[in-house]
Amino acid sequence: MILVTGGAGYIGSHYVLHERERGSSVVVLDNLVYGHREALLGTRLIEGDIRDRKLVEQVLKDFNVDTVVHFAAYAYVGESVTDPSKYYQNNVASTLNLLDAMRAAGVGKFVFSSSCATYGDPEYVPMDEAHPQNPINPYGETKFMCERILQAYDAAYSMRFVSLRYFNAAGADPGGRIGESHNPETHLLPLILQAARGKRDSVSIFGTDYGTPDGTCIRDYIHISDLAQAHSLAIDHLRRDGKSRFYNLGTETGHSVREVINLCSKVSGKPIPVVEAPRRSGDPPRLVASAARAKAELGWAPRFTDLEETIRTAWNWEQKRTY
Repeated sequence: MILVTGGAGYIGSHYVLHERERGSSVVVLDNLVYGHREALLGTRLIEGDIRDRKLVEQVLKDFNVDTVVHFAAYAYVGESVTDPSKYYQNNVASTLNLLDAMRAAGVGKFVFSSSCATYGDPEYVPMDEAHPQNPINPYGETKFMCERILQAYDAAYSMRFVSLRYFNAAGADPGGRIGESHNPETHLLPLILQAARGKRDSVSIFGTDYGTPDGTCIRDYIHISDLAQAHSLAIDHLRRDGKSRFYNLGTETGHSVREVINLCSKVSGKPIPVVEAPRRSGDPPRLVASAARAKAELGWAPRFTDLEETIRTAWNWEQKRTY
């Protein structure tokens, strides 16, 4: 049995769906602060918080859990700057509580939802796992700290882990059953598509004077279903007694903000009202992954390599979203 913390969120719910479809037994623990019960499509949900040590231990034992996939975290970079206590308490202290509950229950396999935010400003691109880690905001710091904790727990307690460092998650279930729904929404793709639908007046481009071909930031957009697949492959790796590892997840191709807006307009058939705004502090001009290690060691093969196809899945969801 796999326990998925934060499994009612955007990335977690797509992973849960993927894992169920390959025949695995899954139980979700989520406090539903940001998650959506509807996104679980009937998967068993324990509504609760990973800070509740007694509850976590009980769930691990009652469901005979052998592996934990940990998505539960706060993930708003700006908020992490203005309220760092919230992020260190939830993302770091709560993860420690979860790991210690796993130790008490004898559960020794862990898949961690990490981020390219652990790298900070890029010293080179594409960025591989050897890139220096110098996070530039508390959110990135919390993910970096958790990775260091996992290394220590592996060395001391033989708790093996795979840490997956995502670049920009995008898209929705190709079948249109679930998709992206945040409140507030901060991700570029849904913001653009909501502007296309008239649910927003416009979409802002923060910075048009970067040293990129069109002056706007470049990011690596990876389809949510490909992220989900990588988590399942990480579990397979651990169940084969694989060693603890870190992996980047990205398409290895960058797209600028203007390029994404133009593709969204093409897919939706709608004009996208744009407002040009000053740069945001801490936005690197270019973030692109090297995912060679995940491909070589996990056998990961992303299916969605065309951003337009990814956008089509997001547009399909946006037009008929149910939560």
